[in-house]
Amino acid sequence: MSDRPLSPPPRSSSPVSPAWAAAVRLLLRWLEQSERADSLLEGLPKDLSRVERARVQHLFFGTLRHLGRLERELERWVSSPPRMRLRALLLVAGFELIEGGEDGHVARVVHHAVEQAKAMASPSEARLVNAVLRKMAVGLSAPLDASSLTGTALADAFSHPEWLVRRWISAWGEGPTRSLLALHQTPGPMHARWRDATSLPPEWFVPTSQPEFFELPPGRWGEIEPLLKSGQIYLQDPSTRLAVDLLEPVPGEALVDACAAPGGKSLLIADRLQRGRVFALELPGLRIERLKENLARVRTVEAICVAVDLLKMPGKELARRGFPETFPGVLVDVPCSNTGVMRHRVDVKWRLQPGDFASHARQQASLLRAAAALVSPGGRLVYSTCSLDAEENEQVVEGFIASAGGLWTLEAQARSRPWETGTDGAGAFRLRRRA
Repeated sequence: MSDRPLSPPPRSSSPVSPAWAAAVRLLLRWLEQSERADSLLEGLPKDLSRVERARVQHLFFGTLRHLGRLERELERWVSSPPRMRLRALLLVAGFELIEGGEDGHVARVVHHAVEQAKAMASPSEARLVNAVLRKMAVGLSAPLDASSLTGTALADAFSHPEWLVRRWISAWGEGPTRSLLALHQTPGPMHARWRDATSLPPEWFVPTSQPEFFELPPGRWGEIEPLLKSGQIYLQDPSTRLAVDLLEPVPGEALVDACAAPGGKSLLIADRLQRGRVFALELPGLRIERLKENLARVRTVEAICVAVDLLKMPGKELARRGFPETFPGVLVDVPCSNTGVMRHRVDVKWRLQPGDFASHARQQASLLRAAAALVSPGGRLVYSTCSLDAEENEQVVEGFIASAGGLWTLEAQARSRPWETGTDGAGAFRLRRRA
């Protein structure tokens, strides 16, 4: 299942709501076991309908987006922490209060939550739900005006960790930080890249500033799914093109995507090449299976999936299989903090810790050095992340160049900042190896 947001269907007025109960169960597992939200969503029962799945995602992700505000409001009205299942139920209902609605909305949310509590908890806890939600509704139903807020008050208003907001204010200032936080509190749009050169996209595709990329309106999955299965589209954010744009694939080349899974950039490289070869490198494991599925969509280019650890001399493994050891162009899209994609990966802000940036940067520097060994003299190396933070972008690149003894130069760079582009965040840097 894609981590892109689905169109939320109308709420069910039934006292028994499978989607609502499923959202509570997912939140409970997230609270107790710290499992990734997107992984939890993928594990939903197969018998849930598309409409029910959409509702589960809407409730689960929405609660995580507003978790800080919801927990603060809950703590105001309970003298001792409720057991975890009840806490999850109250938080999901609290998110529905934040959403707002027509007259009678609060009463309907409270009534529905009480009915769910009777089935999922106990009669006494159902009475507690009734009392607490009516009190929470006063604070959660009021419109939130954060336009005049400054400093760490923004963290409270927009449900982000205070340390992270301080970090961003220090890097970009309050205006951009406020804009980014506000974006994170709304579901991100679904984008697709049109791959079929023989036909035009449907008229209901919404154009973006990038010719290949379109925003997909909600409520049309029945029309989207066949296009996806046929390979005419690939669900992909426009920010992902930055790294491939800098790689500048030339028809007939053999190029490497060094950290390839799930394969979106490999597929885009192949489509740009038209003819040639793409070597998609990825660690052995579950991720490589999804990579293989996506590479099966490649049409005119030879796409070669190689299960290999980039840090363990992949050139020798390629040579053992009869392939070149070095290439004119290599892309390494490294694992990162995901601060550029928080609008879609809604629990990242709660999972990040202050020391993670330095830890990521050390790994990224190692991967960049390993990828550089695959580049032929005079060739190009593109380093990219979906992070917004300089520690994982400019600082990694600058450190690599400084340690390379004049062998590499920075030739071009590009950034996507969500508060400017409206898309995901990304950083991409093209390095040139001395001939």
